[in-house]
Amino acid sequence: MKNIFIINGGHPFAHSGGRFNETLFNTTISYFDTSEGFEVKFTQVGDNYNANEEVEKFKWADLVIYHTPIWWFQIPFGFKKYIDEVFTEGHQNGIYTSDGRSRKNPNINYGTGGLMHGKKYILTTSWNAPKTAFTLENEFFNQKSVDEGVMFGFHRMNAFTGMELLANHHFHDMEKNADVPFELNNYSTFLNDLMTNL
Repeated sequence: MKNIFIINGGHPFAHSGGRFNETLFNTTISYFDTSEGFEVKFTQVGDNYNANEEVEKFKWADLVIYHTPIWWFQIPFGFKKYIDEVFTEGHQNGIYTSDGRSRKNPNINYGTGGLMHGKKYILTTSWNAPKTAFTLENEFFNQKSVDEGVMFGFHRMNAFTGMELLANHHFHDMEKNADVPFELNNYSTFLNDLMTNL
């Protein structure tokens, strides 16, 4: 039995209703709920939550699946607040013990104090930006991928806790040219391909 913890980092704000990430979140829950050998817990960061209970979900999970839209080249403020509160609550309580350094030699071993070794995570992001904004020369992101650029810090945050990236899936041009059935079909294929690694 594998324990899957699914997080929806999207929440309503201004013109963003969070509908796509809500759909993605529910699709993921349904996928693992109806597959044999998985137990599922989940959180929507826009709902009320207890930080200590969320820490317990991270400790329980074998795999964490993050779904997040990208707002102004960052994760939504509610998702950032969730991470700040929950990961802080997890200090010496299952998420990390320290930054990994010693006072004797503080120049080395930063980022090695995580307590979640052996756990994996998946990241999905949804963007208004088209994929070509990341890949074409002279376009906005200077040919830096999502993971090498905007989400680099997010990946290092997870590495700090000891978690390892299993896979990622990025959705582009979701404001102006979204084909939601097409994107969900691709996402289902992505999950099916991952099943051999779970």
